[in-house]
Amino acid sequence: MKTWRRLAIPYLIWGTGMLLLPMLLIVFYSLIQPGNEVTTFRFTLDNYIRFFTDPDFLLILWRSLTIAIETTAICLLLGYPIAYWISRCSKKTQNLMVLAITLPMWINMLVRTYAWIGILSKGGPLSIVLGWFGIKDAEILYTQAAVLIGMVYNYLPYMILQIHSSLTKMDPSLEEAASDLGASPFQTFWRVIFPLSIPGVISGITLVFLPAISAFFIPKLLGGGGWFLIGNVIENQFITVGEWNFGSAISVIMAMIMMLLMSLVRKADRKASQKEKNA
Repeated sequence: MKTWRRLAIPYLIWGTGMLLLPMLLIVFYSLIQPGNEVTTFRFTLDNYIRFFTDPDFLLILWRSLTIAIETTAICLLLGYPIAYWISRCSKKTQNLMVLAITLPMWINMLVRTYAWIGILSKGGPLSIVLGWFGIKDAEILYTQAAVLIGMVYNYLPYMILQIHSSLTKMDPSLEEAASDLGASPFQTFWRVIFPLSIPGVISGITLVFLPAISAFFIPKLLGGGGWFLIGNVIENQFITVGEWNFGSAISVIMAMIMMLLMSLVRKADRKASQKEKNA
């Protein structure tokens, strides 16, 4: 046991240096303001008060939460049927489909998002297709719809892979038992398959929602600056405005929101796992 503990020391050092210390530094910056001639800095909660008392920042936070929820919901509605269909295919077909889903992820996300600018712009492929249905000169790029499309495109594979993994681990004999007991295909899905796949659904929701709420370059590229989300605010405070203290405070607020959401998701995951064991 002592040997294993010694082997864990390098990872503890790495985790402390690369994860804990930067987070503590951000918390420290969020609690200070430049001082006067006597002190170099002073501790204050003004950065947090400024965020929660400014309606513009609260509106941006609400917009970020809304788009993240919409992205997660669309990914779930699209991802579950796709994952379910893939899990019903042969092993060879499953491997090919999973490869087809993960293949675009080998390309940098920034490059893939740039490609959508050409697709959504006037005269692009999507504009041409919409023209066939009588929808001409549709303004899609630099709108909320464009941001949502970019979000769903980039994060949908995470939802599919998590749900597919959960479905493939399911014992096939449970479906056979439900069928032998007279359950219809819909009843089998709703009472057996779906409840047992909830851990994969929860994992997919986590992997989609958390990056979606803090995304900054997708809204920047596809929203054209018209859809400013909380990730863009943090980037702007650090890079453009230079107010590191306020940017750190927003980062801490977002980290606390994410930790709260992750705790709720973990609680739901434990309940789902308990139901699966009882089944």
